[in-house]
Amino acid sequence: MAAGQKLLIVEDEKAISNLIATTLETQGYHYVKAQNGAQAMMVIVTHKPDIILLDLGLPDMDGIEIIKKVRTFSNVPIIVISARSEDQDKIDALDAGADDYLTKPFSTEELLARIRSMFRRINYVRNQNGEEVTTFENGALKIDFTGAEVFLNGKHIDLSPMEYRLLCVLAKNVGKVLTHQYLIDQVWESIDGSEVSSLRVFMAGLRKKIEPDREHPKYIQTRIGIGYKMNRVIEEEENKTHL
Repeated sequence: MAAGQKLLIVEDEKAISNLIATTLETQGYHYVKAQNGAQAMMVIVTHKPDIILLDLGLPDMDGIEIIKKVRTFSNVPIIVISARSEDQDKIDALDAGADDYLTKPFSTEELLARIRSMFRRINYVRNQNGEEVTTFENGALKIDFTGAEVFLNGKHIDLSPMEYRLLCVLAKNVGKVLTHQYLIDQVWESIDGSEVSSLRVFMAGLRKKIEPDREHPKYIQTRIGIGYKMNRVIEEEENKTHL
């Protein structure tokens, strides 16, 4: 089931690194280890892991810096596993480009659940049993579901896996108001609804990339206290052409 799925463990504490490695082995996952940031960057470039499990407190550099460096050339999913439990630490990591955040101490079952969820997100487009629409167009915004690519005015837009999944959920429900909890259930597959702050962070990041005027958003509308809605920009533009 996990054939071909490879993870990178970036952790300097041997006990925790070994615990994660053993947990992955029991599920048939392949893995590579790195004990510091320099090793991690080398492995990411040479081995191209499917998911990175990243500790923030590394001996040579802060994990946040690793996230920022990786995001300059790759959208590989990053799950932070850290002893830092403050909300600001989580927000900083997510804002830098992390896709999930797990606080130490953690249960191995929760770690495996986060990994399974992340692989489901990675395979979101190609695991729709042949029922998916291959493209979505809304004004100048285009989503190529087959290639998992997003374009604005014909220009490719780099989105993190989480931003992309969030955009797809909004696009496939265009014109509908989606509650915070619905989006959380679809994107995080959460059972406790605790990711509202994370949702806001990712939504802000997504808007920065697709909204030409962030003060007057064109595509994604906020419904205060309820959730978000993707507007039908195509209809608006077509109506203008007939005036």
